[in-house]
Amino acid sequence: PDVREVYRDDQVVAFFPTQPAVLGHILIGPRTHVPFIWELRDEDAEHIGLLISRMSRVIVETIGTEGLNVIQSNGEVATQSVNHVHAHLVPRWTNDAIGRIWPPETHYSEHAKDEAWDALRGACRELRL
Repeated sequence: PDVREVYRDDQVVAFFPTQPAVLGHILIGPRTHVPFIWELRDEDAEHIGLLISRMSRVIVETIGTEGLNVIQSNGEVATQSVNHVHAHLVPRWTNDAIGRIWPPETHYSEHAKDEAWDALRGACRELRL
């Protein structure tokens, strides 16, 4: 009863978290329980992706944000604190309280990058989309 719901259909729900990072922060998730993004059925992933795109447009056009983060975390090490797949749409403004979300730089060798690239590229070639 305390949730400020902004959208619901038979597959997904979108609502304000109880402690938003900034005003206009919205969570989007499936109505059926799914712990991680890689466990979503394709049709649910498509529907959530479409809603993320449309809801992002609504946020930008309605509250006049300067930018927007779409954040989706899986697993404790990735800061997932709720065991249910969901995406955060976080409006952003210059000098807001959130600050940077990425490290300013990294130091991976070209060899390490090539190994990761080869492994992922090979796996993607096997996908049947």
